[in-house]
Amino acid sequence: MAARRPTLVVEDDSALRFIGVILSTDVDPERIAAFQDFFAHDLPDFEGWLSALRKRLPALYPADIQFVADDAGLKAALPHADALVVESCPVGAAEIAAAPRLRAVQKFGTIITDIDQHACAARNIRLLTLRRRANVACAEHALALMLALARKICDTNGLTNYARLRAAGYAPKPLNRAHTANSNWARIGGIRTLFGAKLGIFGLGEIGREVALRAASCGMKIAYTQRHRLAADDEARYQASYATLDTLLAESDFICLHLPGNPATKGILGARELTLIKPGAMLINTSRAELVDRDALMNALATGRLGGYATDLPFEEPGRDDDPLLGLRNVIVTPHIAAQPRFNFLADFEDMMINLEHVL
Repeated sequence: MAARRPTLVVEDDSALRFIGVILSTDVDPERIAAFQDFFAHDLPDFEGWLSALRKRLPALYPADIQFVADDAGLKAALPHADALVVESCPVGAAEIAAAPRLRAVQKFGTIITDIDQHACAARNIRLLTLRRRANVACAEHALALMLALARKICDTNGLTNYARLRAAGYAPKPLNRAHTANSNWARIGGIRTLFGAKLGIFGLGEIGREVALRAASCGMKIAYTQRHRLAADDEARYQASYATLDTLLAESDFICLHLPGNPATKGILGARELTLIKPGAMLINTSRAELVDRDALMNALATGRLGGYATDLPFEEPGRDDDPLLGLRNVIVTPHIAAQPRFNFLADFEDMMINLEHVL
């Protein structure tokens, strides 16, 4: 008798849909083609990658994949689940009790506050986590944007002689080398350092925590705000102190946004918030463009209240040639590349599949 296929109940998230492509033999060809195109610039041999991974998954491939979009769908699917894969969906004692075959709960991340760990342990259900490389890459990109603004790297790139500097509006002047060093003969003012500066993180979730770890290593003082305060041991781990949003805006030299894009967060930084911001503070946004009100942002930049803005997301994708942000020297806009390369995504899912294979 053929072995029963394992059943994975998976939260219907745009990233987690890839599980169906890897493990199911009944996938819409359009979805397969979409993911092949998604990886094409970094992974030309998509079919080869899939084949190699599947050979390492004798207990897991092929599997029956049931995607669930809401609580009702989850409730209906749980009685058949051998494993559950979630990104934001809560898994409590009731969900565990409704899944008699469940052997593993895989969190697509590391924060497990929405999963009942005691209920899992009581049933000997493995609770698996994944430190996502894509989140690490986003944190690196946020730090890179922060450094680029602070050090004026983009603004001064290529300004290596008097003519170029003067054309850019600077006033270079020779230094008296008989008495001084030659540092900053270009006379670039306003350069900042991260060391000793205060970073305010709006949303200390998966990516925000990765940013905090890196910012702390730069000697920054870290504050954070979000709906729920962290436990004291988590605050100590990330060297972050809690603040209200208004206090964070008023006291931070750099502010990083790490929030999901949804109706509740759209325009969460508007005219009121940008008026409260510390004069000259720099704002970094690698989450969603619409978190910041566009008109309020342009006004804060025009008045100098905001010292700089760096984002991985233009307000339109692809961006407009006439986007006024592109004409500002204290603004950096990159084309939604923070999580790259795609090998981050591929390695994350390879690790996830191997971990589930070992359990199932």
